[in-house]
Amino acid sequence: MFFTVVASPALHSDELRGLLTETHFPFFSGAIGQLLLARYFYFQIACGLVAWLLALAEWVYLGKPERKFVFSLLGILLVLALIGGHALWPKLHHLHLARFASNLPPAARAAAAKSFGAWNLVCQTLNLAMLGGLAVYLWRVTHPADAPRFVSAVKFRG
Repeated sequence: MFFTVVASPALHSDELRGLLTETHFPFFSGAIGQLLLARYFYFQIACGLVAWLLALAEWVYLGKPERKFVFSLLGILLVLALIGGHALWPKLHHLHLARFASNLPPAARAAAAKSFGAWNLVCQTLNLAMLGGLAVYLWRVTHPADAPRFVSAVKFRG
C-alpha cells in the first residue's frame, strides 16, 4: 500500500521536479523509482514466502481442508510477486534506460517509451491485483469460516 499510494506518486510529483530540475527530472525520478521497485518486489517475495510457509505449517498442523483456499491464494500472490520481480522489473529497467539513452536514435527512444508505458501499465495492474488478493486474504484471516472446536454448554441438555 505504501509504495502504491505514497512512494510512487511522490516520484512523479511537482516537488521532485523542482528538486531535480527539468534537465534531470524524468530520468533520475524514474531511476529512483526503478530502485524502489526492485526493493519492493524483493520485499513482496520475502513476505509472500514467509506467509506461504506459515499457511503451509498451519494447514499441515491443523489438517483443515478450508485452509486450502488461503494456502492457494498466498501461493498465487507469491507467484505474482516472483513474476513482477524477475520478469517485469528487469523489462521496465531496460526500457527506462533505453528511452533516455543518448546513443539511440529518436525513433528507438520513442518506441522504448511507448513500450515502457505499456509494461508499466501491466506492472500497475499486477500490483492492484496483488492488493486485491491481499484484501481477500485479510478478510479470510479475520473472518474464519471454521466451526467451533468444542461443543458449547448450551447444546448439553439434561
